[in-house]
Amino acid sequence: MIIKNLENDNRKFVENKENFHVLEHLADLSVAPANATREYFMSKMGIRRRQLAVEMDGSRSVLVQAGAMQWMAGNIKANTAVKGVGNLLGKVVKGAVTKESAIKTEYTGNGWIVLEPTYKFIILVDVGEWKSGITVEDGMFYACSGSVKSDVVSRKNISSALLGGEGFFNLSLSGSGIAALESNVPYDELIEVELKDETLKIDGSLAVCWSTDLEFTVETATNTLVDSAVSGEGLVNVYRGSGKVLMSPVAPTASLYGATNSMAAKAAAVTSNTLFGRRK
Repeated sequence: MIIKNLENDNRKFVENKENFHVLEHLADLSVAPANATREYFMSKMGIRRRQLAVEMDGSRSVLVQAGAMQWMAGNIKANTAVKGVGNLLGKVVKGAVTKESAIKTEYTGNGWIVLEPTYKFIILVDVGEWKSGITVEDGMFYACSGSVKSDVVSRKNISSALLGGEGFFNLSLSGSGIAALESNVPYDELIEVELKDETLKIDGSLAVCWSTDLEFTVETATNTLVDSAVSGEGLVNVYRGSGKVLMSPVAPTASLYGATNSMAAKAAAVTSNTLFGRRK
């Protein structure tokens, strides 16, 4: 199979791991006149469309969030891997508690799969390097190798959910293979902390993923509640044990990316109404 113009002067593969490739659009060229200026400055600030492209050679499969596929070419088959009503209900429950889609589509065969563009950053993670596995924040999962196993893990302490504003459950990935995660910040801005029977305390929900073996709780920043009140420091997220934590330097801005993802469509609609709505 020959696919031309997947890469060009405006689209480049900026990261590659095994058969996973991140395709970045340096600028949005297919824009409406009404939002051309905004799109131009977005590209200058690094707010660009990115797509995940997976090259299939017949020897391995890939799991993708439901509805994320944009196009595929070649001899590729799709399967939801739902084995019955009971299995479907289990997947629905798992999706509900982790805020991920209940059904993930598995693709096999030879060819290419390209996912829908996103304004978020796509981070490629080698799951095998995380030994016990990697636990990710809600909504970050995008796709992974078929060899990667997914499971739901609960907080080791109820206080982490009630006091820290976190959910009771998260998605955990283990085994070998590549996982593609959607992040609000680029990998270069993420801070990696490796713990060896040590403790990491974070003020806020800045951790985007961490080793599954780490114990996660929420505690006061100081010895007592009185000290916390006086010092101005309240509750902090605490990670204990041996493993790694990737954390963002800024608080999540999901609402911003939700807006930018639909920005082009809204602008195009406005332009269409302006240009053609007055015609009789």
